[in-house]
Amino acid sequence: MRSKLSFVILLTIFSTGLFAHGNDSLKAQLLQDWERAKAYTKAYLDAMPADKYSFRAVDSIRSFSELMLHLAQGNVNLSSNGLGKDRIFAGRNLEKSPTAQGKDSVIYLVLQSYDFVIDGLKNFDASKMDEVVKRGNFNVTRRGWILKAFEHQTHERGQCTIYIRLQGIRPPGEMLF
Repeated sequence: MRSKLSFVILLTIFSTGLFAHGNDSLKAQLLQDWERAKAYTKAYLDAMPADKYSFRAVDSIRSFSELMLHLAQGNVNLSSNGLGKDRIFAGRNLEKSPTAQGKDSVIYLVLQSYDFVIDGLKNFDASKMDEVVKRGNFNVTRRGWILKAFEHQTHERGQCTIYIRLQGIRPPGEMLF
């Protein structure tokens, strides 16, 4: 019986160590992906001429600037649940703010949202990846919230491809690595 208990204890210690290592590896990959996503999104922001930031695709509810500001708020709001950080832009609806619509303001706010996530990941305790955080009706792990934020920004940036193409501009090429 004692040897079985010792085996269980050793197995627990061993598996916990591997799991923690896996979370550290995931954190490093997430940092790399968010830094790449920031550069990729910046290329999109730069590709659209300043006088076209108010452009709205025919079937869209958002202009280019509103779409990018929506991306920024999603970065902050979704990732803050996972990172345990207080939200920047709290109480503001950036996409409806008249002072946030210009190219310079949009670029500043979008890049600030990426910095929020990147800095949060740098300071994040990877051993907390599997903690569940409840927001509204959702019970999601911290890892899940961070991944959902990444999925959201990818989706929104993808929508911007259409906006840029409708202006006769070739969007930035993929940045997979």
